[in-house]
Amino acid sequence: MMVVFEVSLARGSDAENILSEELLKETQAQVMTVEQARAVGFAGLPDPPADKVVRLVAVAERDARWVQRALETSAAVSSIRVHQVD
Repeated sequence: MMVVFEVSLARGSDAENILSEELLKETQAQVMTVEQARAVGFAGLPDPPADKVVRLVAVAERDARWVQRALETSAAVSSIRVHQVD
């Protein structure tokens, strides 16, 4: 099982700053644009709103809480939606 976080970035934020290098390394989380996610097989993704920058963060279910806490406290993140993927 995998968890995908749909992350809307705060205005003027850089997507590179939503998760630390350490967290990415420890969890093997993948940060992708919607287009990149579609290219690797995530189907049925809606287009992001034109006025928002969206990134998808895919992570194993075992690490989802850790990643979610990091996203919730990141100044670069304005909102998060969580999706379970089989």
